[in-house]
Amino acid sequence: MKHLSTILLLAASMSAGAQTHVLDVNTKKLGAPVQPTMYGIFFEDINYAADGGLYAELVMNRSFEYPNHFAGWDVSGNVTIKDDGPFERNPHYVRMAPTGHGDKHSMIENRGFFGMGVKGGQEYRFSLWARVPDGGKAKLWIDLVDNATMGEDQKLCNAGVEVSGSEWKKYTATLKPKTTFAKAHLRVWADSKVTTDVEHVSLFPTDTWKGRENGMRKDLAQALFDMHPGVFRFPGGCIVEGTDLATRYQWKNTVGPVENRPLNENRWHYTFTNRYFPDYYQSYGLGFFEFFQLCEDFGSEALPVISCGLSCQFQNPDPTKPGVHVALEDLEPYIQDALDLIEFANGPADSKWGKVRAEMGHPEPFNLKYLGVGNEQWDYDEAHGGFGPVFTARLKKFSDAIRKKYPNIKLIGTTGPNSEGWDFDLLQPRMKELKVDLYDEHYYRNEEWFLSHGLRYDSYDRKGPKVFAGEYACHGSNKHKWNHYYTSLLEAAHMTGIERNADIVHMATYAPLFAHVEGWQWRPDAIWYDNLRMFKSVSYYVQQLYAMNKGTNVLKLTMDKKPVAGQPGQDGLFASSVWDAATGEVIVKVVNTGDQTQPVSIQLQGIKGARTANTITLCHDGMDDENTLDQPEKIIPQPGTCQVEAGKQAAVINDNLPAKSFRIYKIKK
Repeated sequence: MKHLSTILLLAASMSAGAQTHVLDVNTKKLGAPVQPTMYGIFFEDINYAADGGLYAELVMNRSFEYPNHFAGWDVSGNVTIKDDGPFERNPHYVRMAPTGHGDKHSMIENRGFFGMGVKGGQEYRFSLWARVPDGGKAKLWIDLVDNATMGEDQKLCNAGVEVSGSEWKKYTATLKPKTTFAKAHLRVWADSKVTTDVEHVSLFPTDTWKGRENGMRKDLAQALFDMHPGVFRFPGGCIVEGTDLATRYQWKNTVGPVENRPLNENRWHYTFTNRYFPDYYQSYGLGFFEFFQLCEDFGSEALPVISCGLSCQFQNPDPTKPGVHVALEDLEPYIQDALDLIEFANGPADSKWGKVRAEMGHPEPFNLKYLGVGNEQWDYDEAHGGFGPVFTARLKKFSDAIRKKYPNIKLIGTTGPNSEGWDFDLLQPRMKELKVDLYDEHYYRNEEWFLSHGLRYDSYDRKGPKVFAGEYACHGSNKHKWNHYYTSLLEAAHMTGIERNADIVHMATYAPLFAHVEGWQWRPDAIWYDNLRMFKSVSYYVQQLYAMNKGTNVLKLTMDKKPVAGQPGQDGLFASSVWDAATGEVIVKVVNTGDQTQPVSIQLQGIKGARTANTITLCHDGMDDENTLDQPEKIIPQPGTCQVEAGKQAAVINDNLPAKSFRIYKIKK
């Protein structure tokens, strides 16, 4: 007993003697404004983020335009493909003819994206275009089915469609399954006596985001709304470039009636042979009009990215190979696409492309302010191929044309795929020479990088272009490349440096955004889902906490007159502070990346008197733990309070910050 008492006294003495870290916050002098665009979202169609994800269409290959025209479909009976359909850019359709026998049926069955998730008691809007080529009438039967049921009837629900005449028409029906099922299939049965042609077979939940017919999956769109994004970068990174020029993302193919938006091959179709999805294409149902609509819904600034005439340089290491890149003298159509995009977004309803927007239901301009030219492009020096300024030479042509016609549009360039190294060092000064408004930095790095780069932006040239941290995430080492808690904590630590340098960093977006649990190729990701459920990763909550507490101005926060950025003697602490004019609050963010509880004393210079502060804490014991579909809220921020004491010179918060934790303090001034 005496020995145990000695141990307890020793432990208490060690705790009492632990160094208290004094954080000085100057609330009297406002620093740089925090841009409304500071924290946002970046969408790319990777991991089945669009079709099979955010875009609520349940039918895969709905227009039979995949190279294998029956991809996603099982057929029986007398079913053939035709190519003279009603939609110029989607000409294929199926002809369902009688089999000549009463017990043989012509039927097509779609298995959706990893099945179709349907909810019992909810309505689903079925539609298709059809005709009876020989005239007259035909009856189609539509079933949602559970093929694996032990019940007498596979049908979850069914409906009928009466088709008449030899002209193509759109037909609709409502399906209401009686039970919830994540792996439903859709069957379309033909009339046993009459030939019927069928095109653009579609199935949407009626309860989409904002109730739109060509709508988004409601829970996923709501999760984006709840992030409070200030900027929305779309339609992607590498898919903008394409594996080759033919498969680059072309925004003009994504507007107008969905039935006539042509299929495009997804660049991520080929990339990962360890997780290969050969039927990964883009229907373009989620197109530029829908992206602009979402920006409007979320209150985000739109940041579309367009091809600069370079296909993916990772996949095409020799830029001199014919057909890989557009020659400088042939770049004009690409530049015109950029000018036309601005007209589509901002032009009057009687302009050529403004009219397209108006006909889609939005006569008012979208008020586009930003445009990204190129994704992770780069130039070459003599030591690395000697191919010269393949990116910046093209960027200058875009810049000259856009600034001449639309001088108020802010242009975003890039420093390539790396956060340092020869390519970054080559491009960064060239962005300044070209006078881009911002340049886009990307960094997927391990724990060591995030712990050692807390001062990354403190030394940046304040006279240069502003920075857009357009893609970043902590990719854990030691096979920890997923959404485990610790890497999310390090992202929170890194973001204190982004916030502290709000005068130079104007935008930041975590990446990637979405992943289907059965269709992912890249992780970690912010939001995961299956056909019916979803969960938000800890990284999502980190992003949300910053976006909801970004404030309006930076406040200087130091420890021993130094920024708190994991420097020697700071015991793994990272911190930043802002003033929020809208709420009248000082907001202090502190991250403890260390293994021990850290006593902190936050000295609030310019605040006097005692009061209660609100806190939000992200803390968890298991560093490898993550949220899951079955435990979506295993690790979530927790609200609380703490006491602000009336010190002699300033109000003070004395707190013990748990090991491996992130805490926000909100103090009314």
